[in-house]
Amino acid sequence: MTADVRAALLAGGLGERMGRLTDHTCKPLVPYAASCRLVDFSVANAVRSGIPEVVLMSLHRERDLIDHLRRNWDGNGLRVHFGPHDALVRSGHDGPLPERPPERGTADALLANAEHVFAPGARDVLVQHADHVYDLDYGPMVAAHRAADADVTIGVQRIERRYVSLFGMVEVDDALAVRRLVEKPENPTSDLVFTAFCLFKADVLERVLAELDAQPQDAWQHDISRDVLPHMIAQGHRVLAHPISCYWADIGTVARYREEHLKLLTTPSPLPLDALPRTLAGEPPRFDPLTGSLLPHRLPDGVDLRGVDLRDSVVFPGAVVEPGALVHGSVLLPGAVVPAGVEARDTVVDDHLAESREGVTALEPANR
Repeated sequence: MTADVRAALLAGGLGERMGRLTDHTCKPLVPYAASCRLVDFSVANAVRSGIPEVVLMSLHRERDLIDHLRRNWDGNGLRVHFGPHDALVRSGHDGPLPERPPERGTADALLANAEHVFAPGARDVLVQHADHVYDLDYGPMVAAHRAADADVTIGVQRIERRYVSLFGMVEVDDALAVRRLVEKPENPTSDLVFTAFCLFKADVLERVLAELDAQPQDAWQHDISRDVLPHMIAQGHRVLAHPISCYWADIGTVARYREEHLKLLTTPSPLPLDALPRTLAGEPPRFDPLTGSLLPHRLPDGVDLRGVDLRDSVVFPGAVVEPGALVHGSVLLPGAVVPAGVEARDTVVDDHLAESREGVTALEPANR
């Protein structure tokens, strides 16, 4: 059913709202859940669903991202196509990659990679994002899409109405036909949001992109949810919604990064530990009921948590908490150090704060 689906993985955003988390890495490689990196969730979902190929659409710090995907995913039940760099990377080149022109939005990413995304062999194109955390088999979505002969099927989920303005709001009829999609509405009229993964008929998507690209460049925003999907709805294309009930999170800010980490500590966890991809070095994380925290399976040499006030936190492999420190409601990334006598409360600590002995400076939480 999914052997003729090709995934197009959007991984080109700067991640500016992630603050210092993306100072030294691209957003898709931000570590997550003491087990993997953000990009690994979408790739794992493609593998789980039997999708044979994912086309990477990236722009920033591409070498690191490509190396990660080659090492952990390419050839492991999946072919990762590295877009314009594919032949160069597979030739053995391990140096810097040629720079490419900037893109104005997600639709531009598809256009820039059109020869790879629309290469022969794909009946449908699944568009994914590299900063979404969820565990899903796309098989039922593909089946519903084809049974309904839809031009595009979009993932949707119901959330609290007060948060709808942060996402793309979706209005549907009783048959789940999408009647309206509004990105970040000021006054939401629905509690249904677009989960930003969607399945297009390949030929229809290629044709719609060509139609939009033929317009003056300032006449559209070069974006899938702001242009492509509303255009298809307005033109009478068959646009269907596919409700999902699994845990799904769009990790867009430091605040959301910390909040979603802490949800992993609830019982039952919305994302079971055994469902996490494992691409970080070391053994998988474990939940410690005494501290209510997610900890490395094996603590670093010399680390003794008996002298630490640790509660409701996520500690990545390679983080160090010295005896006499306090860590509450926080996320400690690889290489982070919380010295004796220092308190880390409701924050994220990275390795670039490790030299501070007078206090842990929080990564400034951005708006949700």
